[in-house]
Amino acid sequence: MRDLRRSNRSRVLIELYMNGPMTRQEVGLAAEVSAATVSNLVGELITQGVVVEAGVEESDGGRPRALLQVDASYGHVVGVDVGETAVLVELFDLSLEVLASHSCTPDSDGRDVDEVVAAILDGLHKVIAQAGVSPDSIIGVGVGVPGLVERGDDAVVHAQTVGWDGIPIGKMLRAGTSLHAGTSLPLVVDNGAKAFGQAEAWFGAARSASNAIVLLLGGGAGTAIITDGQLYRGSFSSAGEWGHTTVAADGRLCRCGARGCLEAYVGAAAVVARYEELRGETQPNDHPDVVAQILAIAAAGPDDAPAAQLLEETATYLGTGIADLINLFNPERIVVGGWMGAILGDKLLPRVRQVASEHALKLPFSHVAIVAAELGRDAVALGAATLPISRFLASGAIPVQSKPVGGRRPTIEVGRRS
Repeated sequence: MRDLRRSNRSRVLIELYMNGPMTRQEVGLAAEVSAATVSNLVGELITQGVVVEAGVEESDGGRPRALLQVDASYGHVVGVDVGETAVLVELFDLSLEVLASHSCTPDSDGRDVDEVVAAILDGLHKVIAQAGVSPDSIIGVGVGVPGLVERGDDAVVHAQTVGWDGIPIGKMLRAGTSLHAGTSLPLVVDNGAKAFGQAEAWFGAARSASNAIVLLLGGGAGTAIITDGQLYRGSFSSAGEWGHTTVAADGRLCRCGARGCLEAYVGAAAVVARYEELRGETQPNDHPDVVAQILAIAAAGPDDAPAAQLLEETATYLGTGIADLINLFNPERIVVGGWMGAILGDKLLPRVRQVASEHALKLPFSHVAIVAAELGRDAVALGAATLPISRFLASGAIPVQSKPVGGRRPTIEVGRRS
């Protein structure tokens, strides 16, 4: 009975969060629960402060019905994007409106895990202070990282491309550093591409698509695979490492150590290196400003032959890789995003679609739309913030204790920390 109650609360809460404001009748139909159950659960959620009335439905003469929605001010979440150029920490209310933001550029380009942990903890402290909220109001902290994440209390990360081999980042964030106290807030750590995909699925270009693939193009090339409305993880949560599929046997050396990976042809550093090669630069810059270089390539005019050739090559590899995804997963939508996707999308997407059409099977290609992402450059942080919200919704926001202690609101059960 307890599990059934939790399940029903979760279904009601999810409908109100994703589709509110809604009437009780609409919630019951969408969540497939009885009117009596909806009435009881909504009453509990209103008493708890999770749900509020938000006006009344327009009436044609009958009794007006109250509209309900999740109270955005009930709690807060933090989203962290551990990128290769910066660590972005943002604090949101439950409507995912940004209330505070802090960005830090590590000296080690994101490779020194101690520096990254310090940047996350410092950013966490600063956004809480900047927003003026109590730490007790924070439901959880979502962290998007490069590489594969072992889901557990320690959140062990394997990211060969940045030299992280079995790094227990969750444990490190709780332990703290010599300069920063660790956090006791609930942590949810996941791959950054998966976090980005969830953001696009909730609020962006993948919304309403039951089967979609969201591409995150930047230093690497990751994907979030959504099948039947759920994020596909595989047996060990490593599904979606599209950038490390092989496109050329014994091809270019990838950052992961293998040869011929797609990332070695469409990752930002690889694209910049190829541009320098096409321009005949015999002394490549080992530490280029990759973002500035990609912006320059995007701004290049028609007389820049190396840039034109580079864009053609990049579009060809991307289109071929996307054709593979179409043939393997049969999605209805492919969303191209990430900071590099945002910069080069207008230049690349028409040719990418054409190449994909030449390599994909005709039937699945005829049913897929290849579109640009809709969310901005902070979409990974936004997606990371959805991770603790997902747990909050799945738990049905059931309080661990029925009454506040010491004047504080009840602790919210958000699932096991990881």
